[in-house]
Amino acid sequence: MKMQSDPLRTEGDINLSPVRKGWQDRHIDEETRAILAEDEQYFLHQSMSTPCLNVITKCEGIYLTDTQGRKVMDFHGNNVHQVGFGHPHVIAAVKEQLDELSFSTRRYTNRKAIELAKRLAELAPGTLNRVLLAPGATSAVGMALKLARIATGKYKVASMWDSFHGASLDAISVGGEAVFRRGMGPLLPGVIHVPPVNTYRGMFGESVCDDIIFARHLEYVMEKDGEIGAVIIETVRNTDVQIPSKEYLQAVRELCDCYGALLILDETAIAFGRTGKMFAFEHYDIVPDMVVVGKGLGGGVFPIAALIAKEELNLAQHISLGHYTHEKSPVGAAAALAMLEVLEMENLLARVEEMSPYIRVQLSGLMEEVPLIGDIRGIGLLFGVELVKDRISKEPAVEEAERVMYHCLEQGLSFKVSQGNVLQLSPPLIIEQGEVDHALAILRSAFAGLA
Repeated sequence: MKMQSDPLRTEGDINLSPVRKGWQDRHIDEETRAILAEDEQYFLHQSMSTPCLNVITKCEGIYLTDTQGRKVMDFHGNNVHQVGFGHPHVIAAVKEQLDELSFSTRRYTNRKAIELAKRLAELAPGTLNRVLLAPGATSAVGMALKLARIATGKYKVASMWDSFHGASLDAISVGGEAVFRRGMGPLLPGVIHVPPVNTYRGMFGESVCDDIIFARHLEYVMEKDGEIGAVIIETVRNTDVQIPSKEYLQAVRELCDCYGALLILDETAIAFGRTGKMFAFEHYDIVPDMVVVGKGLGGGVFPIAALIAKEELNLAQHISLGHYTHEKSPVGAAAALAMLEVLEMENLLARVEEMSPYIRVQLSGLMEEVPLIGDIRGIGLLFGVELVKDRISKEPAVEEAERVMYHCLEQGLSFKVSQGNVLQLSPPLIIEQGEVDHALAILRSAFAGLA
């Protein structure tokens, strides 16, 4: 039986670790320590965040630069960096908009916000042509849950254990991560969690379970309960890169249609080219009733998110679904439009399609060399490298994953560690092959260092 990793490590690497402290002792100078101490003094402490690891002074392209001048390739980026950091086209659009119209007060609209809503409606397939903007995707998830209640008359929601939909109280209610939920007391009523798709489907076609079994879990709950008005799912589980089969998501779509529930897909971290498509659900030949997007929408510069819903769900005029102060931010809309323009101008979706198989082949070769690698999962420019004690028991190699991460940080490569033992590699879509080769060489040297 596969052992469970420390729940404090589910969503990412933890900030209270002796390995982390050792890295800081070796690599942080006195000036940086003083800044970190001040940060620690004034910010509330929380898991996976404050206290912080290091201080950065610049982000540009695929690189971060710290206070000591060290450059690090960012294969994490909180998934805001589809077009890299500080893209000149995005920065120019934001500066221009600041000079023209910096804020749109309530009761009024503005051209940039309308242009963005129109563009999102044009990009989304089917009748997904109604938009609400929000300052963050967690808020967009909340709007989706409210709209589902209004549209169906049902307040119950089915969601997945291990899922992540944001950190607000309603979002952690439908989410399934212990590090956000544990000890919070009563959460949103009516949320029913089912086992997630967890195929661990590797590059060589292994699968230890059948996706349809998980669809049947959901079917059983929907049939027996009879009052579920929405199902919310991450199209692809971003942090540890769980990729459902087409059959599974098509079965979920059919179940929602059969039992009168709305399908909400959360693509906060994976829309806009990360998987090689504008929206990840385009790989599955389905159209959800609503899709939530965010993170990279603001071009790595401005926080903005959106709920895109089907035309027939435009029926909530009597109630405020969002009504956020920065809902129709002209600056945020300018950043988002510029990001979408960069995707098109630089043909980044095609680059993802070209680069993805190259990385897949390189990681496949690394897996043959390194017994510690139990599985490799990938779609587009999103890869998960799962480390295990051995490939039979699949016991998570948590300590080894942490050591690999800090070795890579020393050599100039940053990425997320999820579930304690999955190295998540999520580079900017603008990355060049030479940069990929350099990153993989660093990763290979980290495994050699373990030996």
